[in-house]
Amino acid sequence: MDVVTKERLDKYFSLTKRALAKAKIASEKKISWKSAAEDFLDMARRYCSDAEHFAKKGDVVTAFAALNYAHGWLDSGARLGY
Repeated sequence: MDVVTKERLDKYFSLTKRALAKAKIASEKKISWKSAAEDFLDMARRYCSDAEHFAKKGDVVTAFAALNYAHGWLDSGARLGY
């Protein structure tokens, strides 16, 4: 697939808006800095791998989305100082 349809875009807007409506700020808790950083890096690597998979199948739209997720994990980790 190499086109983002209005239906697909609407689906992801809806999904994201529902998730944002449910999102709450968690109370502070002690975390393992190293474990959290490893988790963020693992998620970024997995999404990058997914992107390669989708690209090989010719689904460039989903590949692009997965790359953006990967970058989002890296960005979030960097902002948190991981």
